[in-house]
Amino acid sequence: MKRKLIAAIGVAGTLFSVAACGGDDGGDGGKKTGADGYAGETLTVWVMDGSSPDDWQADLAKEFEAKTKAKVEFEIQKWNGIQQKLTTALSEENPPDVFEIGNTQTPAYAKTGGLADLGDLKAEIGQDWAESMNESSVFEGKQYAAPWYVVNRVVVYNKKVWADAGLKDTPKTRDEFYDALKTIGEKTDAEPIYLPGQNWYHFVGLVIGEGGELVKKDGDKYVSNLDDPKVVAATETYKKFQALSEAPKDKDEATPQQGEVFAKGNVGAFIGMGWEAATAIKANPKIEKDLGYFTIPGETADKPEGVFLGGSNLAVAAGSKKQDLAKEFLKIALSDKFEGALAKANGVIPNKESLQSNLEGNAPAEAAAPAAAVGGTTPLIPEWAAVENDPNPIKTYLTAVLNGKSPAEAAEQVEGELNKRLAQQQ
Repeated sequence: MKRKLIAAIGVAGTLFSVAACGGDDGGDGGKKTGADGYAGETLTVWVMDGSSPDDWQADLAKEFEAKTKAKVEFEIQKWNGIQQKLTTALSEENPPDVFEIGNTQTPAYAKTGGLADLGDLKAEIGQDWAESMNESSVFEGKQYAAPWYVVNRVVVYNKKVWADAGLKDTPKTRDEFYDALKTIGEKTDAEPIYLPGQNWYHFVGLVIGEGGELVKKDGDKYVSNLDDPKVVAATETYKKFQALSEAPKDKDEATPQQGEVFAKGNVGAFIGMGWEAATAIKANPKIEKDLGYFTIPGETADKPEGVFLGGSNLAVAAGSKKQDLAKEFLKIALSDKFEGALAKANGVIPNKESLQSNLEGNAPAEAAAPAAAVGGTTPLIPEWAAVENDPNPIKTYLTAVLNGKSPAEAAEQVEGELNKRLAQQQ
């Protein structure tokens, strides 16, 4: 899994209204499916750099051409600046027919009218899509995209440090996890866990685990919900674990890169993506033999901790003149064959739980998979986009709590800015 892919997940920006430019015939100029129904057509597909291997694309193109007699042209896009580029493209006469879109970005594009309704596709091939993944593809009750893949955080730990502390088994509950880390602090010279104060996507996972929401509806608008008891409970859990860390309270996991901190060999664990372990190995190849992974433990052993599911959906442009052909492409791309192959190649969580067997042998992915079913995202509303811009008020909230303010005081400190951003029109 390439870091540049994961780093872009969750990034949001300002979206502008896009107009559907397709004809009134629903796409494909009235062509019908059939052995040669699409001969001579070329479908344009935008995928992000690092999302799909070259051989995966080649195999898919071959099968697509054999089935439809049409060709597919993949155009690789960079995450940096993609939102503005896609917004512009969707407003033009010939937009990309199919495109990858961040799961948290999907509602904003759906609201503007840039995405085609895929309700018929969901009915035909998506009956067993994972509910937690498909949630981001639905806006105001309609299916505007299809879930492609997600990734989520796990516990990356140093087996040697744990052994030095006399720990033999990985924890199965949140309390066992805390007790293990506390033991590391008592019996070794290592830092139990590296948990910076603004690892806010992990905090989002804790909120999801509590069944909480960061925002709530107030009349016809969304406002801060940080004072909700469930959010407060997640905050207290974060504070409890962060107290075992020497990490700065006003920095996130990328400042510095926590994998590089872990690479020094004197940290018991950190919470992050699988690719962050690769960052540690690159910084110190000798640490690879000591690396281990486990699912973030939840309150009880039968349910993992909530996690933020960052990933991508596949969508069809409302302005595409080849919507029927685009759906034929999605039927193949989202088939068990190609979903499984992508999961195996990139270590991402596929859109069906039945396909998770493709992750066998990939230790970080195997650790991530159990939590996918209980994961979620940031609020799936177009208004959320502005919230994540720096300085992120959720990060400010966390730092305030860790520096001694009560959750109520910290919530009051940031709710004005948070509500202001939620009121911005997309």
